[in-house]
Amino acid sequence: MKHIARTIALLCCLILGASCADNAESPMEREIRAMVKKMTLEEKAGQLVQLSINTITDNRRHALDTSAMREVFGTYRVGSILNVPFDAASDRATTAALMAEVQQWSLRLTGIPTLYGMDMIHGASYISDATFFPQEVNLAATFNPEHAAMMGQVTAYETRAALVPWTFSPVMDLTREAAWPRNWESYGEDPYLQSVMAVAEMRAMQGEDRDHVDDRHIAACIKHYMAYGAPRSGKDRTPAYVSMADLREKYFAPFKACIEAGALSLMVNSASVNGVPVHASKTLLTGWLKEELNWDGMIVTDWADVNNLYEREHVAADRKDAVCIGINAGIDMIMEPYDAKTAVLIKELAEEGRIPMSRLDDAVIRVLRLKYRLGLFDTPVWNVDGYDRFGCEEFRQASYRAAVESEVLLKNEHALLPLASGTRILLTGPNANSMRSLNGGWSYTWQGSGRPEYSAPYHTIYQALQAEFGTDRVTFVPGVVYDEGGQRWQQEVQVDIAPVVAAAASADVIVACIGENSYCETPGNINDLTLSANQRELVRQLAATGKPVVLVLNEGRARIISDIEPLADAIVDIMLPGNYGADALAALLSGRENFSGRLPFTYPRYVNSIHTYDFKVSEMSATMGGEYNYDAVMDVQWPFGTGLSYTTFAYSDLQVDKEVFSAEDTLRFSVQVTNTGTKAGAEAVLLFSSDEVASVIPDVKRLRAFRKVTLQPGASEEVVLTVPARSLAFVGEDGAWHLEEGDFSIGVGSLRRRIRCNRTSTW
Repeated sequence: MKHIARTIALLCCLILGASCADNAESPMEREIRAMVKKMTLEEKAGQLVQLSINTITDNRRHALDTSAMREVFGTYRVGSILNVPFDAASDRATTAALMAEVQQWSLRLTGIPTLYGMDMIHGASYISDATFFPQEVNLAATFNPEHAAMMGQVTAYETRAALVPWTFSPVMDLTREAAWPRNWESYGEDPYLQSVMAVAEMRAMQGEDRDHVDDRHIAACIKHYMAYGAPRSGKDRTPAYVSMADLREKYFAPFKACIEAGALSLMVNSASVNGVPVHASKTLLTGWLKEELNWDGMIVTDWADVNNLYEREHVAADRKDAVCIGINAGIDMIMEPYDAKTAVLIKELAEEGRIPMSRLDDAVIRVLRLKYRLGLFDTPVWNVDGYDRFGCEEFRQASYRAAVESEVLLKNEHALLPLASGTRILLTGPNANSMRSLNGGWSYTWQGSGRPEYSAPYHTIYQALQAEFGTDRVTFVPGVVYDEGGQRWQQEVQVDIAPVVAAAASADVIVACIGENSYCETPGNINDLTLSANQRELVRQLAATGKPVVLVLNEGRARIISDIEPLADAIVDIMLPGNYGADALAALLSGRENFSGRLPFTYPRYVNSIHTYDFKVSEMSATMGGEYNYDAVMDVQWPFGTGLSYTTFAYSDLQVDKEVFSAEDTLRFSVQVTNTGTKAGAEAVLLFSSDEVASVIPDVKRLRAFRKVTLQPGASEEVVLTVPARSLAFVGEDGAWHLEEGDFSIGVGSLRRRIRCNRTSTW
């Protein structure tokens, strides 16, 4: 059965004779188009529908429902299935067996392999025995794309080992709204950092040949296109209002970079941008993606979002109208998780001429093309016995190393850290003994809750500190405890600070682990970015004891702590570092490892003063001057790129190969970096540009290049950073790109260099 479709296609080519021979397309394209010509309208419509596996499972028996599969595949010819079976991860063997059965039913009833996808967000995170990495926000903090590439490689290998060839990752939403609950899923607020890290992960997932993805790689689905991370309300799946210049220049940039690097599929933003639902935007889906970039990949909706065009957005009269609008805008596959009858609506719309056959066929071709590229027509069910590296020590060490480089030292007064051997530690806070808070969402379950047995083999912060410093040196008194029911993650159900204060008397240092419990998507919405009153009161009372306090921030977004920050002697932001994050933290606190992470976002100080690092120069009137000076300074807790180390680095001799340049040039900068301290350390060298005068108000600065280097004490290295001159351009009010004649300031560390563009270019 697995060769049925290929045989049909080859027979069709023989029948068509000369027309196939004259076609200059690749053999794969000819086979796909030949197959489409033979398909019925029902078969075509079914290929555009994706259902949740819950529609074909019997949860009472914990098995597939054969009658449901006959309907889904036999009647409606559905082309794709997604999601984790039974709402929680299973081990690799169980997952693979279930996937094989689903695939066999699809082949038996449709003659075409199904395309199965799962949300493998930070490793194969829906396989219980797979290797989990830190979340993307942590990998961004490493400023080291090697970690993103390694996560992509391991995710692909371990996902394929469970017979799943497609994942909805990487996430590439610029996190420009600090309260948005999905900040932690993405690579931070900067478009260049996002682009570099996402491309590294995506390429490693897909391998070298996008037309022939082998059985050690999978298809990536870059998401959520676009401006999803900029909702005006700060709430999930709510409208964004973004200038067309920023949309083109910043939000589009990571998606463009990934598509140009070979991304095979893309998922759409659930919400709207400037009043237009992205699922209904032909401009953004067909114009910007498929036409401008000449992209032949596949666009899939997010969960039930075509329905939202009429249920929530009110741009469609009914469900059928919504399907029509979405497919005509450029949607190729509808993630309608519950109802296979969407295929009937697609068929009716085609028969009525409301969806042109050319658009329908184009969508079907894109779906089949992805299946061909994944090798599903040749090998829909592959042998998973040979994946000997699954969960291996090499993968575990890679996750640990990523966690070490991702945790950020923000404050270290009086060199409190590293803690000396023998230090008596009082450990407290709701995050101190929790694996759930270390992993975050998309970890075994959607909200990262409910299956503690899966993460039991790994260390909480309490267990890791005991292993690092000795069980007799670490005393744990929680003080504040989260509700672990999973639905009220924000609430703290137990607050008892007095025992913690009493225990401080016998401690040398207090380590307070504060922040957030795990959450994902809409359940993570909040009304106040300030850290909870209970946790802040815990820190205040502990600081009053006079003992030095180390704050460990374990959170998916930057919760405001401006009132308690002065009370802490040291602060470490570990974000969501994964199963090995506590081991990494313990090694960093002891000095066995050295800090090298940097914030990939701006950490706000005040609720009503939230911005990103690349704000406009006119927003800084108190320092930039001007007739009306209202002290509009940008006052943040910690700027983008902040990160301390146990050693120090000095920068010198910033050079550039072209002081005068034009748009066609590539600029080569070099700088000498020296470890001036007494410990080995890694330094992320960041290069920023500032356009000194432009025809639109310029950003204060923009990240243009970075590279991480590791140096022994006293060692130096010349770091070379290349910047295409065209990347210094901006999008003007006319929607065009402009690189204008004039001066630019280049900054690396405290060093500055001025260069000049010798002529204006527009494209």
